[in-house]
Amino acid sequence: MQQTNTSPLLDVNGVTLQYKTKQHLVTATYRVDFEVYKSDRFVLLGPSGCGKSTLLKAVGGYMRPVEGDISLGGKRVTRPGPDRMMVFQEFDQLLPWKTVKHNVMFPLCASGKCAAKEAEERAMNYIEKVNLTKFANSYPHTLSGGMKQRVAIARGMAMEPDILLMDEPFAALDALTRRKMQEELLQLWEDTRFTVLFVTHSIPEAVMIGNRILLLSPHPGQVKAELNSCGKDEVNPDTGVKLSDRIHEMLFADQVEEEQEVIHG
Repeated sequence: MQQTNTSPLLDVNGVTLQYKTKQHLVTATYRVDFEVYKSDRFVLLGPSGCGKSTLLKAVGGYMRPVEGDISLGGKRVTRPGPDRMMVFQEFDQLLPWKTVKHNVMFPLCASGKCAAKEAEERAMNYIEKVNLTKFANSYPHTLSGGMKQRVAIARGMAMEPDILLMDEPFAALDALTRRKMQEELLQLWEDTRFTVLFVTHSIPEAVMIGNRILLLSPHPGQVKAELNSCGKDEVNPDTGVKLSDRIHEMLFADQVEEEQEVIHG
């Protein structure tokens, strides 16, 4: 997606992220730069350990960079806020003692963003968008994994944040349900044109979900490339190479070279 007349909604500038384990200080990302514009479906793609989820936490305000900065709408991100809502991979992110409707209403009421009546109306609107109206009064333990993820998406979107942060939200689903959820997310985007920052390690998912894809190298995560996608695994007419094959080659070329060096050492 070509952006010429607008400023970025999200600006990640030279961000290095570190966290401590019992034995080590781990550098998760190193001087990562990218920009997300309004209505982008921006995907962070890379192998496990490249810092994708850590970057998402930093954008969410849950950790601070040791180098660089992150800004949203021109304001520096220093802590969590209702302008960023996160959808996690885990199915247990819902409050088990609340119904679907009250799970979606909860952040609206807790943040003071809406009075109860408005929160209920907005919750039901987004529950309808994710096709769960019939289950509005059901409890999480009665729902399938895909349905729970729909509730989590509705809850995030009901807050109408500036950006929705999605951390491998479909990774724990079976293949058929995962595909259906991807299609439903794209349809929801067509209806509302929300901005999403989406983390995955699946190349096919990245190609399908993203209009822009940022490739991150293995640990520590550094930017390898940024590619445009139209939601289809199209063949480049100049090279005859599919987008997914090009991404795979770019992500794993260094690894293959290292393995060859070891073999021929």
